Amino acid sequence: MAITFADGVILGADSRTTTGAYIANRVTDKLTRISDTIWCCRSGSAADTQAVADIVSYHLGMYATMEGEQPSVGVAASIFQEICYTNKDQLSIPLGGSLHRQSYAIGGSGSTYIYGYCDSYWKEDMSEADGVGFVKGALREAIKWDGSSGGVIRMVVLTQKGAKRLLFLPDQNYEGPGEM
Repeated sequence: MAITFADGVILGADSRTTTGAYIANRVTDKLTRISDTIWCCRSGSAADTQAVADIVSYHLGMYATMEGEQPSVGVAASIFQEICYTNKDQLSIPLGGSLHRQSYAIGGSGSTYIYGYCDSYWKEDMSEADGVGFVKGALREAIKWDGSSGGVIRMVVLTQKGAKRLLFLPDQNYEGPGEM
């Protein structure tokens, strides 16, 4: 999931990767750095989403070198769109999607369980601490109700200062350790 808050954006995800009913990995990092200022959340076919993220990262690196400036989110989204559509017959990634600004976005198998939570607890212009609490609460609900979600909660907080990674562990009731 991804949310806006007063000073930036927070991305968050659980860490469980499944293959049918089998848990293939309990500590996957679904938050992927694409460029210095752009990250993405991955859900779906792990191999395909990792490959697409790597290819987009490569293209954005080339863009920064050729243009002499960091790419925008719009440029990154266009490259994601082009790669996914061009390779639609080879990837296990659903087609569709759109590019528009919104306060929060949720996806993945656990998302169906947290629409009500998000609608009830969402507040515009939250502080960073409140935003982290909101994402943590939503992901805890997804983990609680969705058998394909689980493991640790990872977040990245993106502000003008840069990226800050957070990790919350189930054996500590998702209270810490926090900053990585």
